[in-house]
Amino acid sequence: MNAVIVGGLRTPVGRYGGALAGVRPDDLAAHVVRGVVEAAGIDPEEVDEVILGNANGAGEENRNVARMAWLLAGFPDSVPGLTINRLCASGMSAIALARAMILAGDAEVIVAGGVESMSRAPWVLAKPGSPWARPGEIADTSIGWRFTNPVFQAQPELTLSMPETAEEVARRCAISREDADLFALRSHERALAARQAGLFGREILPVEVPTRAGTVLVSDDEGPRPDTSLEKLSRLAPVVRGGEVVTAGNSSSLNDGASALLITSERAAERLGLTPRARIVGSTNVGLEPAVMGLGPIGAVRALACRTGWGPEEADAIELNEAFATQSLACLRELHLDPEITNAWGGAIALGHPLGSSGSRIALTLLSRLEHEGGRRGIATMCVGVGQGSALALERIE
Repeated sequence: MNAVIVGGLRTPVGRYGGALAGVRPDDLAAHVVRGVVEAAGIDPEEVDEVILGNANGAGEENRNVARMAWLLAGFPDSVPGLTINRLCASGMSAIALARAMILAGDAEVIVAGGVESMSRAPWVLAKPGSPWARPGEIADTSIGWRFTNPVFQAQPELTLSMPETAEEVARRCAISREDADLFALRSHERALAARQAGLFGREILPVEVPTRAGTVLVSDDEGPRPDTSLEKLSRLAPVVRGGEVVTAGNSSSLNDGASALLITSERAAERLGLTPRARIVGSTNVGLEPAVMGLGPIGAVRALACRTGWGPEEADAIELNEAFATQSLACLRELHLDPEITNAWGGAIALGHPLGSSGSRIALTLLSRLEHEGGRRGIATMCVGVGQGSALALERIE
């Protein structure tokens, strides 16, 4: 028995404080959850489980956003929901868990994906440890460490910020500023070309956003910049103190978005009259030194090749989440990935990186690419904060 993808949709990816900033994350999640079920034309009661990834969990998406999204979608309360967190790979892990449940015989129809609104992530205040004490530490929950364990605080190499880890990768792997900027420019150029060609049309579910002037329909990713140039990128200052390579221009941004896939057993797909689009062949997760977390895809893709029997050299399309240009280039080089088939429609530097959704977003884009390009095998992979890597293998069903 195989787990197969029969459908998938995502919202456009919104900029931080941009077009989707006024939409709650639980509503974004409900939008795509409702969308994939309605697009399949199945009775919502047929769904056995809803699994969504979310990296924050501190704001409006608290209290199990998967469960909340299902109820907000107006679907029966008999279907359970589970929210999981593997930081950047949360959405990918939701897909992997759905596959595992189906192979184990514990479910046959699952909605899996992820959501993040980094615009709406709240500031949080540590609760005082004693009565009448002054307020404790305050932190922005949109990204990064907060309320760090003192054990970790004593080991600064464990608690580097994400840009600091990217700078460390540049240092260890000899990634130049020019190469990083060229990579970022290519990401924007590819994303703009794909959008202009309508290649994202099948996977994007537009979002109606209420404004003072009326409802606005958001249907395109906000990140790709037509005015990006190597000259402009080269003028940006490094973001890491003492660093030379990592800038805002060659890094992914803070974003908002949600994505969901409908995953079933082959038996359920036949019973429900659904057309399988791809098999989920395998998935892997690995750990590594947190200071170079960006190299996580290297071990994850190698482990995936051992598990599936084929690797990137047999793949027709690859999606490597572009957390930073430095880590993307290091992974491309170490894994000998073909740059022509890797992120052919652009990546997170241009499209954006809404943490909890990114893993399921790149899996969905990988499926779209395989179908559009007539490819058979595809790999999606990404680095994960605090030193992990994740990878997923798909095989298109012809």
